[in-house]
Amino acid sequence: MRDRGDIRLLILRPSAFGVEPSPREAGPGVRMLPFAEVKGWLASGRVLGELLRYSQAELATHRVEYVSKPFPTALLLRALARGRCSFTDDAGGRVELGPGELLRLLARFVRDVLRIPLVLATARRQARELARRAAQAKAAGLDLARSPVYLRGDLQFGLRSGGSVGHIAGVLNSLEHFGGRPVFVTSDRIPTVRAEIETHVVTPTSDFCGFEEIPALHFSGRLAREAERALAGRRPSFVYQRYGLFALAGLELACRLGVPLVLEYNGSEVWISRHWAGKPLRHERLALEIETTLVRAARLVVVVSQPIRDQLVARGVAPDRVLVNPNGVDPDRYAPDVDGGEVRRRLGLEGRRVLGFIGSFGRWHGAEVLADAFGRLLAARPEWRESVRLLMIGDGLTRSEVEARLERHGVRAQAVLTGVVAQQDGPAHLAACDVLVSPHVRNPDGTPFFGSPTKLFEYMAMGRGIVASRLDQIGEVLRHEESALLVEPGDVEALVAGLARLVSDPELARRLGVAARRDALAHHTWSEHTRRIVDALRERCG
Repeated sequence: MRDRGDIRLLILRPSAFGVEPSPREAGPGVRMLPFAEVKGWLASGRVLGELLRYSQAELATHRVEYVSKPFPTALLLRALARGRCSFTDDAGGRVELGPGELLRLLARFVRDVLRIPLVLATARRQARELARRAAQAKAAGLDLARSPVYLRGDLQFGLRSGGSVGHIAGVLNSLEHFGGRPVFVTSDRIPTVRAEIETHVVTPTSDFCGFEEIPALHFSGRLAREAERALAGRRPSFVYQRYGLFALAGLELACRLGVPLVLEYNGSEVWISRHWAGKPLRHERLALEIETTLVRAARLVVVVSQPIRDQLVARGVAPDRVLVNPNGVDPDRYAPDVDGGEVRRRLGLEGRRVLGFIGSFGRWHGAEVLADAFGRLLAARPEWRESVRLLMIGDGLTRSEVEARLERHGVRAQAVLTGVVAQQDGPAHLAACDVLVSPHVRNPDGTPFFGSPTKLFEYMAMGRGIVASRLDQIGEVLRHEESALLVEPGDVEALVAGLARLVSDPELARRLGVAARRDALAHHTWSEHTRRIVDALRERCG
């Protein structure tokens, strides 16, 4: 066997902003590892046995300028290899980690560490100053003939699909029906946003890469400045910002231009970090202060559910400033006549009755509950093992647990997991399904479920039979036995019973789907969602 000292080490690592590098072929003489495994070496002490064992070491990422904590990472590569070390990326970029580059990275690392207290203090001071200015400002007028400006400052890149993609595109594509055509200022392009919408992409700098939360603080000020530059002297009708961690940009821009701020608030980042990510924010007090400033200063706060409104009112937000506005759907893209035949052929689903799920496999999605229910369904009805399939569209945190449960039940061969599917391909995948499932579970701390699942409205518009959890807004939008079958959240046996009914009764599934589609068209299009925002803002502005 070849001595490992002759082997080149190739490490694959997501960028500091979470984008995965493109898949690589290891090739002869190359050992390829995910960075998580190398990180495990550090945690276990095994790294001592790997020191200088490789002839070369290369770290492949999405973009070399966004390597997370580049100086410590470069030191690690130098410790593992005797020869050439480098960062490379999907665009062909390469950084050779020679002595000069190491010194440059060290200087940048020290500079960033020393600047962090100043960044934190500046953000705290700015939040308080903006709160004061917003409280003292005269009510801004609303001229809907002007273009609104939409800010998206999330440091998530390369999104191909998901609820946030649907929401952003849905609002942007509808805004011009109620005023001027919007100007979109964003950290990344978003699929399905219409090409004719004026879009300005503001990329983050490489400052603070890998330092938890600080890049978001640093980027917020940059986004506000670049948005004002993009407007080039134009005064918008209002600023619309999708809330994210430390998202002061919208309030800063609105105060500078003297126009109303509409804040789309989908839940507390502080709560999400504690309860879904399982790890409190490092700068939680500052995040909470900025969050409170924003929700109190915005002329209108748009939330997707009543529980979020109740939380905000309890935090001192005036009730008449909060609009409960559930998510929506584009009924022309998601429709019963979408052809799912090609997807069925490609995935081997022809002639089968298909149960479908789409989502990002989050803690609240209940995908693992669906895996258990599918296993028990086929155990109870073994004659369906050849005729019934489970199609799970998407990827995310709980996917490995889902696959483990399918294996445990012996039904992995009867399930198809597609991984991430592009947003524009979502309707065809849903069209390949006969029954659609929304198995959401309760919040782990017992608080009301505050979500408004975008998949719910997409399911309804597809006109398919739906089995869903009777959980807060889901149970309010869907009507049991009229537009869906509702089951208790997390109750696997109840979910099995609901699935069995719609598999064995296609006519019931068809009738429920027709009613669900009718409700979606009447109340839950993105156009209707956006109209409610503009009407509420008009009322707030007199």
